[in-house]
Amino acid sequence: MTVVVLDIKHWGNNLGVRLPAAIAKAAHLRADQRVSVAVEDGRVVVTPVEDAPLTLKQRLARFDPGQHGGEAMAAGKRVGAERW
Repeated sequence: MTVVVLDIKHWGNNLGVRLPAAIAKAAHLRADQRVSVAVEDGRVVVTPVEDAPLTLKQRLARFDPGQHGGEAMAAGKRVGAERW
């Protein structure tokens, strides 16, 4: 069992705690993962939420060409080291 002692800090109007990498790894948690947070018998319990796989339509709706760069196509212009 991996155990650490952490300090709770203010985060805006809320409270937050940062999970060390060893704890996240042991609990199989990753950045941007959804979790359920509950109080059971005075303990805070964090449980990963298993989301259903996204459909292609849902994945395409989340795609942001500005963030992901999109595809660069310049007709007649060389891009990189290709030879014509």
